[in-house]
Amino acid sequence: MEKNANEIVKIAYDALEEKLGEDIEIIKIDEISVIADYLIIASGRNQNQLNAMIDFVDEKLTMAGYNSKRIEGNKKSSWVLMDYGDVIVHVFSKEDRLFYDLERIWKDGKAVMREEL
Repeated sequence: MEKNANEIVKIAYDALEEKLGEDIEIIKIDEISVIADYLIIASGRNQNQLNAMIDFVDEKLTMAGYNSKRIEGNKKSSWVLMDYGDVIVHVFSKEDRLFYDLERIWKDGKAVMREEL
């Protein structure tokens, strides 16, 4: 499943980047958690951008044959969680990202650069 997880991460990362997502981070958590292999965390500047990022990630992954198991949040949410099994994508407003600070919570995970996948 590792190969698929890496592919999902690359597709999601590229989609977030294309929609100008900010501070996109990949955290490898497979050695410290059973919930997923990777987390991707990104911020957007406003609600329209957040929605564009979420829609584009889902569109690109669906086109590649990866359907979300669930998406938590809606078009008005300032934090949306997209669950693709081995990969969980978090899209935040800047304020909520600072408040929830997932990078601190998952500090035992390994930060990974997209190029390393």
